[in-house]
Amino acid sequence: MGQAKVPSDIEIAQTIKLQPIAKIAQKLDLGEDQLYLYGPHKAKLPISLIDEARIAKCKLVLVSAISPTPAGEGKTTTSIGLAEALNKLGKRTTVVVREPSLGPVFGIKGGATGGGWSQVLPMEDINLHFTGDFSAVEKAHNLLAALIDNNLQNRKHGLGLDPRTIGWKRVMDMNDRSLRKITIGLGGTGNGIPRESGFDITAASEIMAILCLSRDLVDLKQRMGNIFIGFTWDKRPVFARELKAEGAMATLLKDAIKPNLVQTIEGNPAIVHGGPFANIAQGTNTIVATKLGMSRSEYVVTEAGFGFDLGAEKFLDIKCRTADLSPNAVVIVATVRALKYHGGVSLKKLSTPDAGAVHRGCENLEKHLENAKTFGLPAVVAVNRFSSDTDEELHAVVDRCKALGVDAVFSEVWARGGEGALELGEKVIRMAESWNKPFVPCYENSWSPVEKIAAIATKIYGAAKVEYSVEAKADLKKIETLELNHLPVCIAKTQKSLSDNPDLIGRPRNFTLTVRQIEIAAGAGFIVPITGEMMRMPGLPDEPAAEKIDIDPKGQISGLF
Repeated sequence: MGQAKVPSDIEIAQTIKLQPIAKIAQKLDLGEDQLYLYGPHKAKLPISLIDEARIAKCKLVLVSAISPTPAGEGKTTTSIGLAEALNKLGKRTTVVVREPSLGPVFGIKGGATGGGWSQVLPMEDINLHFTGDFSAVEKAHNLLAALIDNNLQNRKHGLGLDPRTIGWKRVMDMNDRSLRKITIGLGGTGNGIPRESGFDITAASEIMAILCLSRDLVDLKQRMGNIFIGFTWDKRPVFARELKAEGAMATLLKDAIKPNLVQTIEGNPAIVHGGPFANIAQGTNTIVATKLGMSRSEYVVTEAGFGFDLGAEKFLDIKCRTADLSPNAVVIVATVRALKYHGGVSLKKLSTPDAGAVHRGCENLEKHLENAKTFGLPAVVAVNRFSSDTDEELHAVVDRCKALGVDAVFSEVWARGGEGALELGEKVIRMAESWNKPFVPCYENSWSPVEKIAAIATKIYGAAKVEYSVEAKADLKKIETLELNHLPVCIAKTQKSLSDNPDLIGRPRNFTLTVRQIEIAAGAGFIVPITGEMMRMPGLPDEPAAEKIDIDPKGQISGLF
């Protein structure tokens, strides 16, 4: 007899009878009158519920990972499963994660609602449009683009913008490589001023970054007014507030700024809000979502995108410093398959047992653990277990961690939900209850941009030095002219390697990080050094996930993962 078919994530999700969202809200001591309902299973929460006194008593757990394979290593799945386990262990816990972008959903990676028996629900809704937050970000971003082009067209009342200096593109929440570079304004004088432009994916929008770092609507509006547009013909800098754009943009985001309440498979509260990518933005959910969860819980479990070098660094150096937060524990997710990949095994052979490759690949894990120590934070390793993993391979990870003085715990949340993370939960509780020291930033904001970039490159990535292109050097001068040297840095870098070269797997050493340009996100409150061949508009793979997604006459969705 053949093996029983393993159900897909969506098939598992569709077997769960969802509880009314008002019942889930009761676990946060919230009444239905405090919810903005989006049907029976989704609701938005007012940010007025944030309580700084309660936040100070809540334990914050950050889930990060090693450098991932293209399919990811299960940070979101582990985060959700850990939250389930902590609830089973008697700690009132909320998981707070990002919203999925349609780019990965229809591309190669799939959705971002966890997997197996460790999911947030309703997974179809969350992965497909959800409550419209991404659409609102997209509209606010593109409104500013339209106002910029309208100002160029208006010779009588315009600001005299030099179109060659405008870096504000348009965005859409889809992978579409054909839109990376375009020419707009063609077709005659009535259609605008011809110029080069392009599209980024919505998750890379500065508006998304602003939404995730804003304290409230007032802060949101002020940050959007601070967006740098470009220079006039006489070299004067122009900001969005001079276009009187921030009021209308904030109006479009009046509901999007409210965090979204949903539920886990086991009926625990989950807040899903904001969705910037960690390789091109700050890669964490919104400050208001994290703080709201911490205002109503004993524990909050959250995750930062990709590896510790990307998501966690930005979570700490940008988000936590902005929000005045500090984690009480760090979980670093590792998988045997990713360690084999970093040990030199090709993607096609990751299911073939190879303990030697796991041992070699542990150098990547070791660097991420060192990075946690650089920030002065305690960490535990969660080995996200797969059925193809052998005992020899799994114990190679445990033995390496033991030699480093770090606990490694097997996690089976995909197959067993919260039950599969009870040991992990116990270790996290012991760690979090005994740790209350603030993290140590990688750099001081008073340092120059060059010093900040060097600190991250050498301390966190392991680079020997940083080099700058001619364009990047000109950008540094522009940043100094605009008096923005004090801003933190949000480095755009490949997630596939600790370096800026995706082919350098494992733990590369003595490499040179090359900064080819630096974008200014003055509204979000950081600058973006772009390294390697990073693009802010992905393309679809040869066989996109969209080809497998379908809906039947009864509205039942299939193919999501």
